[in-house]
Amino acid sequence: MDGIAEYAVRCSMCVIKPQRPSLGPALTAPIPGSANTSLNIIYISHLHPPAHANLENIGGMQTVSLQLLEHLQRRTDISVFPLVVESPWQGTELRTLGFLIKLLGTLPRIIQEQHADVVLFSSMVTAALAPLMRSRVAVPMVTINHGQDVTLPVRLYQQWVPKVFHHLQGVISVSAATQVASLERGLHPTKSYVLPNALNIQPRAYHQPGSREVLESVFQIHLEGKKLLLSVGRQVKRKGHAWFLQHVLPKIQQPIVYLMIGQGPETQRLQHLRAQSPYPEQIIIAGQTSAEILQHAYDAADLFVMPNIPVAGDMEGFGVVILEANEARTPIVASDLEGLQDVVQNGCNGFKVAPLNAHQFAQTIDDVLVSKLPSLSNSAYAWVTEQYTWSRVCGQYIEVLQQVTQTVPPVLYR
Repeated sequence: MDGIAEYAVRCSMCVIKPQRPSLGPALTAPIPGSANTSLNIIYISHLHPPAHANLENIGGMQTVSLQLLEHLQRRTDISVFPLVVESPWQGTELRTLGFLIKLLGTLPRIIQEQHADVVLFSSMVTAALAPLMRSRVAVPMVTINHGQDVTLPVRLYQQWVPKVFHHLQGVISVSAATQVASLERGLHPTKSYVLPNALNIQPRAYHQPGSREVLESVFQIHLEGKKLLLSVGRQVKRKGHAWFLQHVLPKIQQPIVYLMIGQGPETQRLQHLRAQSPYPEQIIIAGQTSAEILQHAYDAADLFVMPNIPVAGDMEGFGVVILEANEARTPIVASDLEGLQDVVQNGCNGFKVAPLNAHQFAQTIDDVLVSKLPSLSNSAYAWVTEQYTWSRVCGQYIEVLQQVTQTVPPVLYR
């Protein structure tokens, strides 16, 4: 415990201001107009990346936590007191444990000192403290859930999840699929809201031919006369990369190169499948890349693919990479599965395909590449910039928190 305690002391248990910057589904319950009174929020997250982290190579949940906090702190109508621990994915378990242990002892005092109106947890991991603190916390507690943090297939954790829901006063799911998973685990519908993730979108230069030239140089590939397919994300089974290589890629008729950026438990298997492919030059397994190369990949790609497959106990809660691709004017072909169902609108920013239907997946890719690419690229960019900006979604978060504080009697928490 000495190491954990020492780390906990060094955790960011004070107000911080992030130094780096980088709507779709409706609310379940009707939200009244924003109140004029200020709202004091304590924001708790174990998902912040370290100061030296490459923000384009961090996980989607980390990106969401960082950007949401940044935009909450920009608001002049609320006050935000962040309690965060900076942690990479590797080794995060020990850091998180120390962080939670310290919160157990200090959060009630901090709530009182800050005159907080509500506590917002960034995920079910930190919200797991709610049953242990409910009797000592006199304000509503609300969490965001992302999918995996609800469906994690660990028996003891699944037994704890209904208790967490019972002691929270609001649960914000990032997609309808995540909401359904929560309701199935005991969440009361009156506590349930659906708000999407969002993206920092700023005007920038965009030049697809130049980005293609950069990728040709970096990866030693030839893209002339070929379309570029792109996948970005942690290479785990549910992402369906291996299934795509085995069953979809051979059926695509158009000349393509498939670039995969990311790494994970499936990376070695993907490399093996590439070696077995009759056309290995079509497949580029890039691993992690710099922020600059990642942006060039988004800009250079003709189509972004998310061939997710069903995996018991795991799910795609949202898919922030879809927003990142659309911002680069790259449309999507994705499995009609879980959180992807909310983010991909057929004919608007891409197309959804029945999961594990290799023929339909390949046919849809060919159809888009042959006849729909220019118009779909433009509409994808318009879609993400109109619906999924943090300035829009952050306002919806505040409305939910205001509703919770206005409708839940404080006497319940004393």
